[in-house]
Amino acid sequence: MAKLGVITDGISRELEHALSVMNEFDLTQAELQFLWDKEVGDLSDAQLNRVQQLVHAHEVEVSCISRHVFGGLALADISPTAPAYLAHLDALGRCIDMAQALDCGLVRIMSFKKEMILFGSHGAEAWNVASGAWDKARALIGGAVQIAEDRGITLVVETGNNAITNSAWLACKLIDELGSERLKLLWDPANALYSTEVAYPDGYSALRGGCLGHIHLKDVVVDIARATVTCRQLGSGQMAPYLRDLATALAADAYDGAISLESVYRPLGGTFEQGFRASVGVLKELFG
Repeated sequence: MAKLGVITDGISRELEHALSVMNEFDLTQAELQFLWDKEVGDLSDAQLNRVQQLVHAHEVEVSCISRHVFGGLALADISPTAPAYLAHLDALGRCIDMAQALDCGLVRIMSFKKEMILFGSHGAEAWNVASGAWDKARALIGGAVQIAEDRGITLVVETGNNAITNSAWLACKLIDELGSERLKLLWDPANALYSTEVAYPDGYSALRGGCLGHIHLKDVVVDIARATVTCRQLGSGQMAPYLRDLATALAADAYDGAISLESVYRPLGGTFEQGFRASVGVLKELFG
């Protein structure tokens, strides 16, 4: 059975408050991204000790350390020796340190800045494809995977709407090509709507076979032609038709990893915590 949780800063960056709200709804999996005034990987020793104390006191597990490693980096501007790439690898190392201090087995990475067309033929390879982008991304992510193998941690690469791996199909292609058990998929099916990948059955079918490591759930309305995304209460946006089928499929496949509610919906004039409270009931009803 899946284990339910939330990305804590979707409730509050004040971790003690966020964990108290989690306890209120019997959520057991805390995904850590921004805490207080810092992103994970940048916490002081005193702050990390405080995280350990709070996690223990509230009797939750840390499901994933989620820094935006490689997020937004343009492939054309980096190389294996570029300072920006090396800085992100250094941040990854700090996130691995934090994960291991908190008995967490997963660290999130992103997959650079999105290129619209990665593959093509019959002339498209000359005129439309971002030549070499896929191979370069694979090689650079391979450097992070080698660190994960050396450190005994698993990386999860997210389906980001602004990333190279913007669909489950692309992310699993990357995972298959790298061929490491230390790289899995962090599937955010709502993000993949922006690549027009249907969450079920298409996206779910693409990730079957061992790719899946972690899940983010949220609901949105996307308008690609107008470059617009609107966040919605879970179950009231374009993810709504797929949620029950996804819950059924995950249960049938005995998925026992974590599902994090990504609480990015904020009611007009309200707070993200209010958005969380509006959505968490659907999460528990369908996936609990």
